[in-house]
Amino acid sequence: MFKEVLRRSAVGAVFGVTLSQLIAIVISLCIADGNFYAVVPSLTERMNSEVSAAIVQIVCSFLYGAVFGGMSMVWELDNWSILKQTIVHFSVVSVVTMPIAYINEWMHHSILGAIIYFAIFGVSYAFIWLSQYIAMKKRIDEMNKKVVEMV
Repeated sequence: MFKEVLRRSAVGAVFGVTLSQLIAIVISLCIADGNFYAVVPSLTERMNSEVSAAIVQIVCSFLYGAVFGGMSMVWELDNWSILKQTIVHFSVVSVVTMPIAYINEWMHHSILGAIIYFAIFGVSYAFIWLSQYIAMKKRIDEMNKKVVEMV
């Protein structure tokens, strides 16, 4: 199981960096002034260079993706309830998300900024979780229907 967590973490890390760069490209295309915006300007200012800011963001994206990838193993712990799996997964990814968002200047550095960011994260997490739950339930119901038809 440890090897699988490491494998998923590695895949997640690559995915995290890739997604981060794709988001930067999309934002740059939306601004449409011919420049590439690798990071938010406030991070560049804090780091005193765009290269340093980009390195910080890439390292954070790497860690972010690795945690999400590794934590995907939680969903395969059949001896845990869906509630326990969800609480553990949400707790761990939240603990990782907040400092990374803060470091990368993805949120305002204030209590209100943290609350708003966490609310957006929580709603997004709930929406994705619910859509996955509904899709999985539908597949299970279809499999159960086929089993009943076979009997």
